[in-house]
Amino acid sequence: MDARDIIKVGMSAERTLVVPPEQTVGHFVQGMPMVFATPMMILEMELASGDAIRGHLQPGWVTVGTEVDIRHLAATPVGATVRTTAKVVAVERRVIRFEVEAFDGERKIGDGRHARGLVNLASFNKRMGPK
Repeated sequence: MDARDIIKVGMSAERTLVVPPEQTVGHFVQGMPMVFATPMMILEMELASGDAIRGHLQPGWVTVGTEVDIRHLAATPVGATVRTTAKVVAVERRVIRFEVEAFDGERKIGDGRHARGLVNLASFNKRMGPK
């Protein structure tokens, strides 16, 4: 499958999340503040990117994250609502590139770029099987 045949620049998606204590840096690292952890923000950006294109993939095909270049700009407390956006900015044969952003209210808390690789699930699972 060639992503250029099915994925178009401009496709986008948005997710929202109320920050739970389990997704704070203080939950993972003792003594750290109970604010939204950078890896959790990146996860939301990756999920929004997948959401933007998932409905256009042929059966048996998925995308996997391959690159992240993210800035975490501001701390967000437990209970705040985070809105994450992803927009396709480039499409190659097997790679889809996104601009991603995260906000709590109107304040931008993160931004950057993310890439996802197009993968045939059956072939991938065969390669990852018992060795």
